[in-house]
Formats: sequence, C-alpha cells, structure tokens
Amino acid sequence: MTAPTTTPPRPATPGRAAGSRWTSRGAVHGVLLLAALYSVLPLVWLATSATKSVGDFSTSGAFEFADWHLWDNLRNLFTTEDGVFLDWIRNSVLYAGVGALLGALICTACGYAIAKLDFPGRRALFAVTLAGVLVPPTALALPLYLLASHLRVVDTFWAVFIPLLTNPFGVYLARTFAEASVPDEVLEAARLDGAGELRTFATIALPVMLPGFVTILLFQFVSIWNNFFLPLVMLTDPELFPMTLGIYQWGTRAPQFPDYNPLVITGSLLAVIPLVVAFLVLQRQWRSGLSAGSVK
Repeated sequence: MTAPTTTPPRPATPGRAAGSRWTSRGAVHGVLLLAALYSVLPLVWLATSATKSVGDFSTSGAFEFADWHLWDNLRNLFTTEDGVFLDWIRNSVLYAGVGALLGALICTACGYAIAKLDFPGRRALFAVTLAGVLVPPTALALPLYLLASHLRVVDTFWAVFIPLLTNPFGVYLARTFAEASVPDEVLEAARLDGAGELRTFATIALPVMLPGFVTILLFQFVSIWNNFFLPLVMLTDPELFPMTLGIYQWGTRAPQFPDYNPLVITGSLLAVIPLVVAFLVLQRQWRSGLSAGSVK
C-alpha cells in the first residue's frame, strides 16, 4: 500500500497579509475617528454658538461663526437675575471641589482599610461595596430625600454635599490599588516602630497610593460637577443650585423666552471648561493610577 500523500500548507501571500493588516488598521482608525467626532463636535458647536446673538441662530449654520457676540453673552450671563450665575459657579466649586477632595480621601482610606486591615466582616463589607457599584444613583435619590427630610436639611447645602462624599466605585478602585501597590512588609515595619494605623496610612500608604487617589479625585470631581438629579430633588432655592441645575432651569424657559438661548449655551460652554482643564492637568496621574490599579 502506498502512503497517503499530504498536501503541504499553502504559504501565506505577503500582499494578502499586508492588505488585511492595513484593512483592519483602517477600520480601527475609522471607528476612532467617528468616536472622536462624536465627542468633539458638541464642543465645537458650543464654541461657535456662544458667539451668536438670538437672531444669528436662524441665519447661520450650526458650526458657523456669525457676528462676534461672545462678550455680550458673557456680560448678560453674569448680570441676568442679579448675577445668580455667579452663585451657581460658587456652589459647583464647593460641591465638586471640596466634595471631590474629601470624597476621594474617604474612599482611599476605606479602600486601604479593606485591603490591608484585618477586622471582622471585611469580606462582607467589600461585597456590599461591590453591590453598591451596581446601584444607579437615581435609585437612591428618593431614599436620600426622605432621609434628608427626616433630618430637616432639605433645601440646604448639606442635603447635596453630604451624599456626594461616598462613592462605592472609588472604594473599590482604592482597594484594588492598595493591594497592588502598598507592600505589607513596609506596613509591618511601621507598626513595629510604634506608628498607629492613622499615621501609617497618612505617611506611608497615602503617598504610595497618590496616583490612585488622583484618579478617584478626578472621577469624583466629574461625577459631582455633572450631578443633576440629586440637586433637582433636594433643592428649590435658586441660590443653592449648581451650574447644571441652574442652566437646566434657564433651558426650560428658552422656548417661551428666546433671550435665554445664548445664556444657556454660553453657560454650558463655561461649565465644560473646568472638566477639560482637570483632565489635561491630571492626565499623567490618573492614567498611571488606572494602569497600576489594573495590574492586580
């Protein structure tokens, strides 16, 4: 009997492999380009529309500059209704700036405690934290309102500020980062030298976890700055509104009073600028924090 003949594998065609590689690369670049346009075009529209007057919206294109009315729009923005927009800026800075700083510190401390301290119920506490990540913030608005009503803090600064100090995702991220970056040997050496847990966290763990802390800080800042539903439920006094809720209130009046359209657009443009600046200033820290936290 003759042995069955086997057909040798067909060598790959260099031109075909190169063509498929370039095709796949072009598809990826095309998807990335569409995603970039989807993200950037609204900002371009805000920048062009903020320079228009009420009449220019009907006589010029969406991405077209008309007569330069930006300074007039800014002056009207800061003087309408006795300058209430300045109060909204102050409130947003307090809610997002102070709230994000304290919230990131609380989340970092909680994540470090879950990762490095041995206490009863640690696993159960982490399981509850993971469950909290899955709960949408809108589902907590009504319970928070009932609790604030029981404490008689509705329509006050604290009704919005206090609930923003906790973030289950921040605790989860801090716990992951602490396990990956804080050595147990260094902590044990500090405890043998007589350092307490608070001092160990402040002088050893927190500096090591600084990239993770900045990442949580940035997430907290963006979340609080864009927060809308909780202030909508808690607040009725316009002087306590953040920028998101105040601009929304003006936007509801725009169909009846077109003069509010330039105010809404210019205010929205100003509201986006701090987020862009925060990402540009902190991009090195939060990118390293995300990559280090994902190693574990």
